[in-house]
Amino acid sequence: MKKIVSLFLLTCCAAFMTGCASGPKYAAAGIPPLAADHGRIFFYRATAMGAGVQPAVRLNGEKIGNAVPKGFFFADRASGSYQIETTTEVKRSLSLTLDQGQTRFVRLNMGIGFFVGHVWPELVENQVGEKEIQKCKHTAK
Repeated sequence: MKKIVSLFLLTCCAAFMTGCASGPKYAAAGIPPLAADHGRIFFYRATAMGAGVQPAVRLNGEKIGNAVPKGFFFADRASGSYQIETTTEVKRSLSLTLDQGQTRFVRLNMGIGFFVGHVWPELVENQVGEKEIQKCKHTAK
């Protein structure tokens, strides 16, 4: 019985460690300056909870990244209205407006689901997003 429990714990630890983001930290990611006629949306997942659940993140229907634990990516877009979606068992969405020169932060939260965890987008204040993203790694290709 002890061997089974030990093997289970070892497997969980291995899954937890392999599910986290790799890449440069936010401060060293070499993020290019924002074009004058665009706004920028940062997407990040600040925790490693549910590391195996990494759904696609869609912006107006286009896949722009995955909700990788402790990872971030960004999208530069023209001003306008945007719909952000993630899907596991259920589809979760967030609508926001982006203005020219504006930066927005969307935290990808993790919660418990019936079969798998749910990841949902939440718009956060820039001060909160700037602080939380500091420990995340750039996951864009």
